[in-house]
Amino acid sequence: MISIAIANQKGGVGKTTTAINLATALAATGHRTLLIDLDPQGNASTGLGVQVRDRKRSSYDLLMGDCTIDDAVIRSLVPGLDIIPATQDLSGAEIELIEVEQRTHRLLNALQSAGTHRWNVCLIDCPPSLGLLTVNAMVAVQSILVPLQCEFFALEGLSQLLQTFERIRARFNEDLSILGVALTMYDRRNRLTEQVAEDVRACLGDLVFKTVIPRNVRLSEAPSHGVPALIYDMRCAGSEAYMALARELIEKLPKAEVAA
Repeated sequence: MISIAIANQKGGVGKTTTAINLATALAATGHRTLLIDLDPQGNASTGLGVQVRDRKRSSYDLLMGDCTIDDAVIRSLVPGLDIIPATQDLSGAEIELIEVEQRTHRLLNALQSAGTHRWNVCLIDCPPSLGLLTVNAMVAVQSILVPLQCEFFALEGLSQLLQTFERIRARFNEDLSILGVALTMYDRRNRLTEQVAEDVRACLGDLVFKTVIPRNVRLSEAPSHGVPALIYDMRCAGSEAYMALARELIEKLPKAEVAA
């Protein structure tokens, strides 16, 4: 199973929107997909129509060792896409995990002990921070995907994330790699947007996906209906961009592992 953390410590860059719609696109192309919601806000869970009352077990229980992946996983409305939802209990996990043995490897241990052959791909929606939840995600995965909003301050956040990435790789996960950077909230009418995109591509080269995700009202509306944008309006510019991004992502994945 290929595992990918969708991470950026800056909020509002499109992490959850990217996680939901990439997971949906992967499932739609025949890849059995698991989405783990590791954000205390639980927006990925809400965006896939999982009501709070239905989150009997969550990623918090998984991290604390109170349940297995099989106990926590829920089938979403999207065929081929399962989710482990998040609850507000995750808000206290950062403090609780400090006293727990192997606190940086809790998610990895849970994934290794599960029958992950059920899925081809696992995506993890990380919180907007570089705390223990995000560290757990980075330790548990093979690669990270970074959604990057096309604005000046996003570049500063990217440098901090890359520093954390290097520390995690040096101390805990030497096989960790950057799958790519996805430019989000792209507005062709804004010169600054184009300048940021050019700077990121000049700095990171082929690590930056060719597909850019535009600002699109349908992407914002879809979560309120509890469905991914790809289902809410599959022909909108945002949905078409995420399908293109999914195709790029699939091309970067090891074919043997994806097909396993």
